[in-house]
Amino acid sequence: MSLATLRRLTGRLGFRITFLLALALLPLALLSAVQTVTLAGEAQSRAEAAILGDTVRLASPVLQHLLRAQGAAGTLASAIAEVDGDTAKCSQILSRFAQANPLYSMVGFIPNSGLMTCSADGRTRDFANDPRFQDAIRDPNPTFEVTPKGAVSDSAVLAVISPVTHRDGQRSGIVSLAIPQHALEVSQAGATTETGTPNSLRLFTFDSDGNVLTSTNGLKDDRGYLPLDRSLKALAGNRSSAFTARDAHGRKRIFAVVPIVVGKLYALSSWPGDYGRGAGMLSRLPPIVLPALMAIVSLFAAWMAAEHLVLRHIRRLRHSIRAFASGSRVVPVQGRGQTPLEIAEVEESFERMTETILRDEAELEDAIHQKEVLLREVHHRIKNNLQLIASIMNLQMRREKSPEVKAIMKNLQDRVMSLATIHRGLYLTSGVSDVRADELLSGIVNQVLSISTTEERNFKVETNIADILLTPDQAVPLSLLLTEALTNAMKYAGGAREGAQPELEVTLTREAGTGAVLRLSNSLPVSGESPTAPLGDEPSGFGSHLIRAFAQQLEGKISAGIQNGRYLLELHFSVTPLSRGEAGRSSTGAGTEPAPRPTTTLIPGVAPVKKV
Repeated sequence: MSLATLRRLTGRLGFRITFLLALALLPLALLSAVQTVTLAGEAQSRAEAAILGDTVRLASPVLQHLLRAQGAAGTLASAIAEVDGDTAKCSQILSRFAQANPLYSMVGFIPNSGLMTCSADGRTRDFANDPRFQDAIRDPNPTFEVTPKGAVSDSAVLAVISPVTHRDGQRSGIVSLAIPQHALEVSQAGATTETGTPNSLRLFTFDSDGNVLTSTNGLKDDRGYLPLDRSLKALAGNRSSAFTARDAHGRKRIFAVVPIVVGKLYALSSWPGDYGRGAGMLSRLPPIVLPALMAIVSLFAAWMAAEHLVLRHIRRLRHSIRAFASGSRVVPVQGRGQTPLEIAEVEESFERMTETILRDEAELEDAIHQKEVLLREVHHRIKNNLQLIASIMNLQMRREKSPEVKAIMKNLQDRVMSLATIHRGLYLTSGVSDVRADELLSGIVNQVLSISTTEERNFKVETNIADILLTPDQAVPLSLLLTEALTNAMKYAGGAREGAQPELEVTLTREAGTGAVLRLSNSLPVSGESPTAPLGDEPSGFGSHLIRAFAQQLEGKISAGIQNGRYLLELHFSVTPLSRGEAGRSSTGAGTEPAPRPTTTLIPGVAPVKKV
């Protein structure tokens, strides 16, 4: 995204309103997030405490087995102490006990020597070199011993040991009851989630060295439910604990450790990570998601409110302003009843402003129209007066007898008619403060041709006049120059070959900047004689003086000569900007008449006369 696009986006009113509302809602969002995280932590702590209690409840059958075994071992120890080394009676007592309690895989009396001759199954076993036996002999209190591989069951067992003490206080050995692994397996029957659906609970028992003794579905299937980054040996302590961690499959689970025999046997439960959160998709989301969603929904609602109350009305008003600035004079009024009061007042002010502008424009257009009508009427009357003068001159010519006087008056009459033609073109062309050169000069060419063309002498004329806008101060001398030059060119033009029509070409083109060039060319006679032209061999002629005078008034540069078998007249001049022409006609203050601008009319042979 470019910098300009980013600035345009951030500069919008909707973005700024939304950004400010986001800043206003930020403390509430942070507070909500903190409270949600805190509540989630408290819920997690409560879930861990509940799991710890459920673990104790589910492990209570194992504890009951141990307590019963511990009581049975104490009773057997007292009975064996009474028989005082009678092996037969000892074996008989243990055998009867084993038959009544099939839970135990081994029931035996091991004397201090380590050679067990009194057992429930009648077998003899030597434990003299067993370090566990040595530890049990030295301990005067009843103990528990975890054995990964029992001597009888060949599987993990928990040995409940009780010392045999005689009346004189001497200890003759120990009674050992071995509980096999299957009796210690903890069932998850009845363990459900808070919604009443069965969960994926796994329960394990392990010893102080971290060796797993039992599991719910067998260690092979349940190993993936153990904590990934925690050592079971490190979890073996004196107190119950609960924590949340990832299992071997990377799943989030809650674990609880309960000591069954402190320092000997422990129960570990593995619960799903969503325990205590209830069912549904929302319960599985992270705690920060809901506050974030609430903040997003709040911002969206704020943006919609800003859009409905402010932005759409401002866009409609902007559209109306742009349309009015582009020239449209239709100002639509929409949604006035739904627009807020402040924006409605702005729309009313805009409508009043447009009404004022439209009224002023209508008055200006009416004034311009009246001015244009008056100016065209002035040109029309001047044209009529000049035609009247030409008619009077025509009557006077008929009474004159001298050919020289008639020729002079004929030339004057032609020039008067040329002036009349110019004023006719001025009131026929469009515009008041400006004149279109293509309309004016084309009309002049047609008018001069209509006057000078006869059946015996007609011309082939080509025109190419650009649509240059001229001020009246330039249009009049340029028209007079073209009229004089065109009249002389028609007088001296000849056919390029015998019997051919004389050719004339008139062009007006733009040059670099504000420059323009007027070109008038005519074909030369086939006689080969030197042509007689306005700026040719008769520099003292009246027509040449007029052409130079008009060129001087235009501040232009004129040149003439023969090029490519044609006589060419060129005038280079600069077009006066319309603003300068209008400034010359504008008033100096409101309600005052414009000051007349002095102009200079150049008349050959007469000193310049300033007209005001």
